[in-house]
Amino acid sequence: MYNLNQQELLKKLEAKVERMVDQIGDKSPHVARTDGVYDDMPHSWWTSGFWPGMLWVLYDMTDNEKFKSAAMEWDEKLQKCFSENKLDHDVGFQFLLTAVLKHEILKSESGFGIGLEASNYLAGRFNPVGKFIRAWNGDKIGWAIIDCMMNLSLLFWASRVTGDPRYKHIATLHADTILQHGIREDGSVCHILSFDPITGDFIESIGGQGHASDSAWSRGNAWAIYGFANTYRHTGDYRYLQAAKKVAHHFIAGLPEDYVPYWDFRLNSLEYEPRDSSAAAIAASGLLEIADMVPSNEKRLYEDAATKILTSLTENYGTWDQPEHQGILVGGTGNKPVDENINVSLIYGDYYYVEAIAKLNGWKRRIF
Repeated sequence: MYNLNQQELLKKLEAKVERMVDQIGDKSPHVARTDGVYDDMPHSWWTSGFWPGMLWVLYDMTDNEKFKSAAMEWDEKLQKCFSENKLDHDVGFQFLLTAVLKHEILKSESGFGIGLEASNYLAGRFNPVGKFIRAWNGDKIGWAIIDCMMNLSLLFWASRVTGDPRYKHIATLHADTILQHGIREDGSVCHILSFDPITGDFIESIGGQGHASDSAWSRGNAWAIYGFANTYRHTGDYRYLQAAKKVAHHFIAGLPEDYVPYWDFRLNSLEYEPRDSSAAAIAASGLLEIADMVPSNEKRLYEDAATKILTSLTENYGTWDQPEHQGILVGGTGNKPVDENINVSLIYGDYYYVEAIAKLNGWKRRIF
């Protein structure tokens, strides 16, 4: 393994995020651009759970009351979005990291109730003919996306705490659909799958935030690594672990020298193309999940890859010497096909980096 001082890094993160609490205040951050200041998005925006999620993880690791106080009311803030009719499949990202984490850590009854409300909402987006959870709102009612593999954990949690298997059935049916249509033979992954919402027939793959419909968007590959590892953890069905490993091998094989991927693994040229530190952080946390579930003779492959990624992020993409910078990692790529949010800090990249470092320091609570 690379030399990554895990305990020292956790202390640096605690100090960094304490400062972020003061800097960010009540904002709901998504992107910090060249000025290093995080923006403030509506609470209905898909990234609204990552900042409070980061706070809950660090509170769980450090017992620092500043983190608990700053995270405490976020589930109730986000609950108000149900009446706005602007939420979508990403309620998993939003409420796993607020209501569910709050319930798991504090045994909060309100967190429990809000988490179940979100679970019911996500289950209601299931198309039983096509066997997929609908992505986004608007007129694309037959679309499913790879990101949603991460939201399935909300349904698995709901089945566990209520004893009702229907949530789990929906989650596994969606996972099976993505397994069939979303992962290619070489382990690469496409972003968007289009179905006929009436018949359920598969129509086509769409590039979405990737370079092309047949390319391999690195953050999408990272979502798949982690999402299928989670699905295996919750079901014990070996097919899902095999899928996670297959995508992981593709991801690892495509990494450049510094272990932080370009935004897509299938670009015509790498010249002037940006990296995506958020894809690296997500993948690192997912690789640690795989390492935790495979036989001992396989662990090192996934642990070493995760540690090398995290070491590079720490040494080459961290903002440790920029106390005024409100992000933890730079070098994130939001949506390259439309040239949006390039070489920025992304709150989800920061979250998964914190989560992965927490895992290296023994954090055993699993919310995804």
